[in-house]
Amino acid sequence: MKYFGDGLSEMHKELNSMIRKPDKIQQAKDLFLKLHGKLHQSEVSDGICNEVDELVSDLEAEEYAVMPCSKDETIAWVFWHIARIEDLTMNILLADGNQVFDDQWKERLNTPITDTGNALSDDEIISLSKNLNIPELLNYRNEVGRRTRQIARNLTAEDMKRKVTKQGLDRIMAEGGVTQQEDSIWLLDFWGKKDMAGLLLMPPTRHVMLHLNDCCKWKEKIRGGRKTGK
Repeated sequence: MKYFGDGLSEMHKELNSMIRKPDKIQQAKDLFLKLHGKLHQSEVSDGICNEVDELVSDLEAEEYAVMPCSKDETIAWVFWHIARIEDLTMNILLADGNQVFDDQWKERLNTPITDTGNALSDDEIISLSKNLNIPELLNYRNEVGRRTRQIARNLTAEDMKRKVTKQGLDRIMAEGGVTQQEDSIWLLDFWGKKDMAGLLLMPPTRHVMLHLNDCCKWKEKIRGGRKTGK
């Protein structure tokens, strides 16, 4: 069921159809930025209130740490997860630069982990969610979004067909972006099969669309009193 982002799947399909065409590079970048802007709080892009603003505008701190049922995660975990993945893939794999996350952000966020959270148990997800500094989590994701937009504006048609490098993947492992756990390390293989266009089509767009839809669904469940948080 659709809880978030009417029309975004269609935008994503259109982006997919043009992103590797050299004569469509500017259109593709413009469309990416439009889609990406709808997946972040409006202050990251045009300042026009959007669905992400509506999602977080009235969430209470404790609601970020509710796991609606045992098959779900939490809203805090999702925002951590999508921000870390966008940070790692865009800044290290796509731009060959430095990720936003550093020791200062780790302290500000009050997090014991540096990876994407893929391999966390339910109890660990709840613990992370209760301890994260939520305002700083939103600030961190906003900064990641701004950096992605800077990177995207500077891409060329030739960039789109570049392959992910082993050096970039090794850096993600060395910098603690993934762990040796099976549910985490598979990400390196997944990203390693992509070109730069493929990265743009998944971590900062399609991946986020799916997770934000979950968050909106969970918010509705939480507000309906059907929560089963630990």
